Amino acid sequence: MKIAFYSPLKSPNHPVPSGDRLMARLLMAALVKAGHQVEIASELRAFLPDASADAIAVRAVAMDAERSRISALWRARGAPDLWFCYHPYYKAPDLLGPALAREFGLGYVTAEASYSDRRNTGLWADMQQQVLDAVQQACVNICLTRRDFDGLAAVAPKARLALLPPFIDPALFLERQPEPEPGRLITVAMMRSGDKMDSYVMLADALSRLTQLPWQLSIVGDGPRGADVRALFAGFDAGRILWHGEQTATEIAYLLSQSSLYVWPGCGEAYGLAYLEAQAAGLPVVAQEIAGVPEVVAHGQTGLLTPPGDVDAYARAIGRLLKEDDERATFARAARSFAGEERSLGRAAVRLSAILDAYIKRARHDG
Repeated sequence: MKIAFYSPLKSPNHPVPSGDRLMARLLMAALVKAGHQVEIASELRAFLPDASADAIAVRAVAMDAERSRISALWRARGAPDLWFCYHPYYKAPDLLGPALAREFGLGYVTAEASYSDRRNTGLWADMQQQVLDAVQQACVNICLTRRDFDGLAAVAPKARLALLPPFIDPALFLERQPEPEPGRLITVAMMRSGDKMDSYVMLADALSRLTQLPWQLSIVGDGPRGADVRALFAGFDAGRILWHGEQTATEIAYLLSQSSLYVWPGCGEAYGLAYLEAQAAGLPVVAQEIAGVPEVVAHGQTGLLTPPGDVDAYARAIGRLLKEDDERATFARAARSFAGEERSLGRAAVRLSAILDAYIKRARHDG
């Protein structure tokens, strides 16, 4: 099929790295690997950080103009077969695809759509309704986590839903054989406010309880809260913390291959592709059993998950795998197989193709 791909939150071509951008790129790659022709339909962002009547009005004008542009283009050059929208949610609903799909008789698909009752306040409620309308229109809504699946099923019981577990392209991480340095911990995360900062706070607190053990932490990442993150770790002895800043994917793969344990609490993580990348490189993970993290880390098999907010439990889990290297090595082998095979781009392409074949055919049959 010819597929028009759209990400209302952030284009796959956006200059700032993020998990959203990476997942959009991975979905496009999986669609191409499955044999489809994929083009980005629009670079226009629908994201609004705050709901105000003025901002919504400005966005509406821009979206109307963009729909007209795309419609004219398709009438001149031919329309695609399918509109594929990645990650519509209350701050970034799909304000292009549903109308264009109706106008041209296209299949309409969402991936990682989300809905939360607690956001039904003020002007956000209208945007939530736009997300819900799109979900109900879709031939299929592809959910990357059971939490999103259940959330959509609760508010749109007639919506067509399918599960596609989070995945990565593991090639870069499988190229290197793991050469873990004993006691070398690593984390890869942006330094920004919110959940990321909360995770850095929890990680620093947990490690402050393990100073009697031999370990060294590599921190890869940067961002607007960089100075605050550095302050969190300022009390550790010299040489304990290695600051690498922002690195390329190739350099990250190398640093992971030299490490023995991936530590990131994961406060509020939708799922966390970095966990899969670390596991593909042969690292067990220590994280919290929170949000979507259990979708990408198998507790007791590829790492350890601890109760949300329990810093003592989190510190104990890190200490356990620092001291029990045989257990760590067993988790490491399982992690590499899990992320490198079960959650690979190739496996996802097969699953995604099967989902589209089943639901698009059903939609055509139903008329």
